[in-house]
Parts: sequence; structure tokens; C-alpha cells
Amino acid sequence: MIVEVIKPLVETDPSLKVKSVIAEVQSKFNYTTSYRKAWLAKQKAIANLFGDWEASYEALPLWFEAMVQKDLSAAVEIETVPAYQGDEVVQDVRILTRIFWSFYPCIRAFRSCKPIIQIDGTHLYGKYKGALLVAVSQDGNGNIVPLVFAVVEGETSDAWHFFLTHLCTHVVTRDSVGLISDRHDSITSAIARSNGSWEPPRAIRMFCVRHIASNFSRNFKATYLQKLIVNMGYCRTVREFNVQYARLRERGEAYTRWIDRILRQEFTLAFDNGYRWGYMTTNIVECINGVLKGARNLPITSLVKATFYILNGLFTRKRAETEVRRNAGHVFSEYASNKLQSNQQAAGNIQVNLFDRQNEIFELREMTSGIEYVTDRISYRHAFTCCANQRLDWQQDVHEVSKGRPKITRFLNEMDMRDMRGHRRCRLCGGEGHSRSRCPHRVGSSAGGSAPMS
Repeated sequence: MIVEVIKPLVETDPSLKVKSVIAEVQSKFNYTTSYRKAWLAKQKAIANLFGDWEASYEALPLWFEAMVQKDLSAAVEIETVPAYQGDEVVQDVRILTRIFWSFYPCIRAFRSCKPIIQIDGTHLYGKYKGALLVAVSQDGNGNIVPLVFAVVEGETSDAWHFFLTHLCTHVVTRDSVGLISDRHDSITSAIARSNGSWEPPRAIRMFCVRHIASNFSRNFKATYLQKLIVNMGYCRTVREFNVQYARLRERGEAYTRWIDRILRQEFTLAFDNGYRWGYMTTNIVECINGVLKGARNLPITSLVKATFYILNGLFTRKRAETEVRRNAGHVFSEYASNKLQSNQQAAGNIQVNLFDRQNEIFELREMTSGIEYVTDRISYRHAFTCCANQRLDWQQDVHEVSKGRPKITRFLNEMDMRDMRGHRRCRLCGGEGHSRSRCPHRVGSSAGGSAPMS
């Protein structure tokens, strides 16, 4: 009875919470069902809508076989183990342990992406547990490009080794690729077993600064210092980093000893040699985890199909947008050609000579006019040329206009500093419960802080 009631809700949102199922039953029948009964009803509803949980595992190899016949360049890797009945091997039956897949448009798209990859794992929420591993990149227009997926038993060293090995084999075929992840020990162990495939010069391992701040907070129980750790990572010059580092050392030598155990090129912009491309967190891969949130509640074949249909829609839409721009370009080509020629005559080609990267000072030469400039990352085309030359993200220097963030639906942890912080602290007197503008000790304000400024 419960299954029939919640079917429309589950079909719309497979990530429907169990407490929502309980609330729906309460509103329909004025009866409070148990958590277990509501959970079982949700699993049965998913099985009725998206296929039986056990049969889905049996159907998965057949679905992949049909997909590969249509797309011969797709990458599929399946690991299985024999099934035993007692001490005897069951013939013609094998148990799925891990599966890796990537679609050819994703593989080909990485050739035109920035040489940066973010990896992350997230839990499956269906009847059978496991983890979904994902790797993503980003193109020059800022579009997130999912690269590969894998369903494994969990975030173990063997599972990450399986994932990274096939990622390197099928997708990452060039050197000097930046790999950003958290500091999970299993990822570190898998990289150590990769025979150099994920070590310099093939790849450069770097960490998400939010995870480092989270680890720091968990180790010292000092959430008020998390922002300082993040600021150290975002420092663009050695001088700025040293200032933040000195502030941390003033608060305790133990803090700096802990941070010194992490190589500075692994978590800071000032020492990254351009391999981070301005990416300090694993946010883009977490975006894909959010997109697949509902699919993570489905049987395994439906989960794989969800990645196929989502990416098929993405690439179809991007192709249509490209065609529109291409047609517009033909109409505009004659005008643009004349305009470009006049601009080249006026401005000339720009040559960049790195003058002082630590302090972000660059020397420029306009080849036509011979005029030399020295710029400290100012705006306009000279600054863009400098950023492109040194693989810096110019968008971080452009002020953003935001209308507010969407409501967070995931469980918060110590990384969510803004959402978990305590009372507001005044930067003038250090007191809690008010800001600097309303501080009672501010010059010209009354004791209550409500009088106008003199």
C-alpha cells in the first residue's frame, strides 16, 4: 500500500528521504509507519519503477555490450570474481566487484580541456552499498566535462588503483596533468602503486584546500583557524603566504609544524608552478556528484544509463550551440576580418617575458610598436595575456555579482565553515554578537551603538 502511495514521488525524485515517505503516509492515512517499513517501501518502489535490484546486475553486461557495439571507442572495464557454494565454484556464475566506464565523447573532449583532473568518491544509497568514483575536467569556456565513472566496493586502495589505472590508460595520454583530490590515504597508496603513471612528470598530485582545512580543524579542534589555512592556500605570492604563515605561527608552533608536513606546492597557489590553473578545491567534481544524487539511489544499470542520458543531452546541447555560433560567425566573418586587421595594426602582437612570478610582476612587449610595459596583473588584454602565459585563472581577479547561493541539501561537516560558524565576532573589539559597524567602542557611537556618527 505504501509503495503505491509513494510511487509518483519516487519517480520524480529517487533521492526522496525516508522521513518524507513517513510524512506522506501520515498525511494520507493518519498513521505513523516505522522507519524500516518506510525504507523497505522506498526500495520496492524503486525496483518497480527502475528494475529489480538483483536483475539489474545481470542486465548490466548486456547493456554495456550493446552500447559498445554502437560506440566502439567507449571504454568499459569489468572485474568479477568466481561465485562459491561452500568450497566449490559455481559454474557460469561470477560476482561483479568493480566496473569502470567512459564514453568516447568524454575521452575525446579531454584533448581540448585544461590539463587538470579532479577526482572524488561518493556513496551509493540503494539496496546494495558501494561507492561511485568520478573524474572531471573543465574546458576553456568553463564548462565542466565528466570524464570517467566507476562503481566499486568502497574507497579502498585497490578500488582507487583500479580507477586510476584505467583513467590513465583510456583518457590521460599526455604529461604534466594536475590531479586534485582530498588527502585520502587510499588515493595516496594507489598513486604509489601506479609505477609513476600519476607521479611527476606524468602527473602532479595536489590537494583540495578545503579538505586540508577540514583535516586541520579535526586534528586541533580549532575551527576559528580554518579560514587562515584557506587563506594560506589562496595566496598568490610568496610574500603574502609568508604573512599568513607568520600569523598561524603566532597562534602556536604546533599549527605550523602540522602544516609543514604538507608540501607547499600541493596546497598553495604561490608555489604551484601553474599546475593548478587556479583550482583550489574539488568543487567541479562535487557538482557532478550533486547532479547524480538521484541516480545514486537507483539499481546499477539504471545508474549507468543515467550517466549515458545526461551526457548525451549535454553534448547534444553543446553541439547545437556550436552550430549557432558557427553560423553567426559566417555572417560576421567579413566585418570581423577587417576589424581584426585594424586592431593588429594598432596594437600588434604581445610577447610575454616572465619578470617576477613570485610577486606576479610581468614584462610585456608589443612587437609592432616596440613599447614595453611592466604590469602587476592589471586589467584588459595585457593582464589576460599574462594569465594565459603562466596558466593563471583570470576569473579569480574579476569581481563576481551573485544573487545568493542555493540551499544546501547535503550533510554539513567541518569543511562548511560559513554554515557552522558561531556568533559573529567584531573585528574592532573582538566581542561577539555584533559587527564592526555596530561596535559600541567605535569612535563617534554611543554606548548602545545606535547613535549616529559625529
